[in-house]
Amino acid sequence: MSDITSNKALLPSGLRDLLPPEAEAEAVCVESLMGVFSAHGYRRVKPPLIEFEETLFAGAGGAVSDQSFRLMDPDSHRMMAVRPDITPQIARIATTRLAEAARPLRLCYAGECVRVSPGSLSADRQVSQAGIELIGVDTPSADAELILVAREALAATGLTRVSFDLTLPALVPVLLGQAGQEDSSLKPLLHALDRKDAAEVKKQADRIVGPAIADILGDLLLSAGPVDGALAALQRAALPDEAQALAERLAATVGEIRASAPDLRLTVDPVEFRGFRYHTGICMTVYAPGGGAPGVGQELGGGGRYMCQGEAGPESASGLTLYPEAILMAVASKHRPVRVYVPVGANADRAAALRRQGFVTVAALDGVAGAHASDHFVAARQQGCVHVLADSALVAVPDAGDS
Repeated sequence: MSDITSNKALLPSGLRDLLPPEAEAEAVCVESLMGVFSAHGYRRVKPPLIEFEETLFAGAGGAVSDQSFRLMDPDSHRMMAVRPDITPQIARIATTRLAEAARPLRLCYAGECVRVSPGSLSADRQVSQAGIELIGVDTPSADAELILVAREALAATGLTRVSFDLTLPALVPVLLGQAGQEDSSLKPLLHALDRKDAAEVKKQADRIVGPAIADILGDLLLSAGPVDGALAALQRAALPDEAQALAERLAATVGEIRASAPDLRLTVDPVEFRGFRYHTGICMTVYAPGGGAPGVGQELGGGGRYMCQGEAGPESASGLTLYPEAILMAVASKHRPVRVYVPVGANADRAAALRRQGFVTVAALDGVAGAHASDHFVAARQQGCVHVLADSALVAVPDAGDS
């Protein structure tokens, strides 16, 4: 215990302090995203970090209950939980406090989440989220809107080359449901699908669900990739009616996206179902090129269609969550604001004009080293500034060995 208490900088695994300039960069990133969301009519809500267990885990929230920290409320003596995801909270708000609001209901949010175990993107257990939810309408245009708005929001942060991978997590359960097998007997097949092992999928599917479904699964597994090839494979497959409806919905959504963004890169993985724990329809994951798995890229966020459970009955909704930390890793450092050191007596109007142009100004304080012209380059470097404001002009701060 003495080793832990003597090191005041030591934090629990998966938790960290966000320092300059990363903390400022994340704040700017979040507000850029939220600005685009707001411009498209999404109204901001702010749910609490902690809720009672029975409300946080109701409906879609039940799928993430195993990722939640619990604590006892000393006031009510009821168990509470720290949110691991914000989407279930938006579903609760939509079906309670905003149950009478006009539909479609567009909401956006930004905030912190804490998870028992780190996710697949990083070792962090505290993550920030910023996202949108479109509630009360179940159409291809609604699914497409989420993708188009997210694309514009990412462009506002400096990411213009992104791709969206679309999937149907309900498709595999629908196909396997035709076989009438118990869930436990399907585990070897699901594991093979999860690993994208075509030979093992064929072997297990032939044994468990029969050759007809095995052939469909094999064809769909190999069709993952650019959207046109995947849609063609779905069209060729002899799908049962419920699965065919899912495939047609995907094709209609792709058509809506292409009508507005014909150059947007789309891929499809028809048999992907990992990570979509409470989703019921089309789902999507957004990537930036490079930085992730080979041929895939760096994951920036994801979401999809799900059901809100309210007193009036289930209500269809769709959402997409972006991860600011992942976005910052993909954005080049050139997008960070330039810091300018402003010595005592410098032109205040010029400093104000620089701030309006997006510069960050750091004012010198009288009585502090570097406040006046004699040593302001030293102070500027100490404050992380690359320019000094001198006689209304910007002067580059030289390297330490040159000044």
